[in-house]
Amino acid sequence: MEKKIKIEKGSVQETLIVPLYGRKMCTEKFPELYKDIYAKEICESIDYDFGAQIEKENTFAYKYGAVVAAMRQLDMSWEIKEYLKKYPKAAVVNIGCGLDQTGRSCDNGTCRMYNVDFPDIIKIREDFFETIEREKNIPADINDHSWLEKIDGKEGVIFFASGVFHYFKTEEVRSLVLKMSERFPGGCLVFDTVGKTGRNLMMKKILKNMDMGSVKGYFYVNNVKKQLEGWSDKIKITHRGYMLGYHDMKGPGLKASYRILGRIGDGLMKMRIIKMEFIG
Repeated sequence: MEKKIKIEKGSVQETLIVPLYGRKMCTEKFPELYKDIYAKEICESIDYDFGAQIEKENTFAYKYGAVVAAMRQLDMSWEIKEYLKKYPKAAVVNIGCGLDQTGRSCDNGTCRMYNVDFPDIIKIREDFFETIEREKNIPADINDHSWLEKIDGKEGVIFFASGVFHYFKTEEVRSLVLKMSERFPGGCLVFDTVGKTGRNLMMKKILKNMDMGSVKGYFYVNNVKKQLEGWSDKIKITHRGYMLGYHDMKGPGLKASYRILGRIGDGLMKMRIIKMEFIG
């Protein structure tokens, strides 16, 4: 890309920078664990002052934060690839996609990929990426369920939402899930959650910075059985720990302290990957 795309401080677009830089950093520091071939290329294509990120990137907290972001994407990728083994021509739908390319990283050559986000975010995405064969971008407000009509799920569909539902009200998540289960029997939704303690500790400052007020009412899951299983008898729910439920977090550069914090995250903070299968 000859001309760099400018990202202004304090803009909506800037909210895409933190997870993007985390994926780039994790790819560079822990390549045996995680590789995002797009993150570095995108960062080099942006006109943005990464000084704050560069200053922090060798600190323990920042490196661990990058690992957290990477584990979430690895978990999502694992579930997507497993689903595609059964439904190789399924639709893979990235809800709140930002600049994430998990769909392409899981491409088996026959699936169809959809990227869904607000129109201004999709516009930025299209500045960076040309859509490829079997891929479609959908500019939409996720809470306006009409975007679901644009998904072809006849040969299966797996939706995934990475770091998205924390910013939704509980009823908004429930409404979307029920609409999906009605429209896409045989489909699947995968997303990450935290418990109430995790929400309060992790989300309070973030929401305040985004002028979204208090954390009250925003989605969290303390008890999967009590909070989610009553939504519908047509939904089968399973879950795993976010940090250690899929991978052991062992390898070059991955400290034992990361695994200790991972156990705390999966335990005390109730960080989970939740899978909802829509029963036909």
